[in-house]
Amino acid sequence: MERSDNMKNKNIKGLIALVLLIFFIIGAHSVYKNKLVSSNDQKKVDNKSNVKSDKKNQTNIKKVEHVKDREFTGKNIKYNSQSIPILYYHSIDYEKGNELRVPKERFREQMKYLKDNGYTTLTLNELYNFLAYNKPVPNKSVVITLDDGYKDNYENAFPVLKEFGFKATVFMITSSINNEKDFLTSSELKQMDSYGMDIESHTVNHDKLDRLTYDKQIQTLKDSKEFLEKLLNKKVKYIAYPYGKWNENAIKALKAEGYSMAFTTAETSYEKSIDFIKKFVICLKYINTLIRKSKILRIKNINLI
Repeated sequence: MERSDNMKNKNIKGLIALVLLIFFIIGAHSVYKNKLVSSNDQKKVDNKSNVKSDKKNQTNIKKVEHVKDREFTGKNIKYNSQSIPILYYHSIDYEKGNELRVPKERFREQMKYLKDNGYTTLTLNELYNFLAYNKPVPNKSVVITLDDGYKDNYENAFPVLKEFGFKATVFMITSSINNEKDFLTSSELKQMDSYGMDIESHTVNHDKLDRLTYDKQIQTLKDSKEFLEKLLNKKVKYIAYPYGKWNENAIKALKAEGYSMAFTTAETSYEKSIDFIKKFVICLKYINTLIRKSKILRIKNINLI
């Protein structure tokens, strides 16, 4: 009888142990399941957070588009029966005795003068539309250009132009890009272009166009144009003549290669015998004041092709 009672007690204890084990397994499974659900929920939150972050980053990435031409209306505008001064620079740095180099401090002084006196700086498209289609511009309009494409145009001139919200044009010698340490690189040109600076042709090798054969004129005009168009993904339509030199063949070559306007430093009109050229000589109406106040000494003339 005692042995039978012992067996019963052992069976009861075994049953209790089994029940406890079952409860333990169920509890452990429940805890694991809760942790798994919690982990999945956290992943979902993290994924949503990442999606939001990606969207936020995408909205912060601005697509670079070329600056649209402005339309000027209202009072204080003028039409192409009047003229526009075109200021031209080369290097924006100091070199004793070199009149083609303007120190950064003087350049800023001149730009400040323009800003303080209410001048509007035009793009070359806006200038072209003014000359060719008589689209009005503000009375106090001016065009700023920099010839050759020196590195200091990016390091010294560009920050000043951005400071005053000004537009300007760089006429670039394309063979110098990425090849000469004192000249602009592709990256610098792209940055300036994305801001709204015009980057236009100054031939491949700073060629004296009046000394080249017609075929060589075609080649340098074509190659420099195509190089810049590929680099900047935009149409190049304007050129500054190196040394201000050009001839009748150069005009024909420019027309053949799709240029619309050319700039020279000559102070006299081109011969009227070339009937497809309109020559706009930039007068000194505003320049006299600029010279007195800020020593801006150089202006350009235009061939409208």
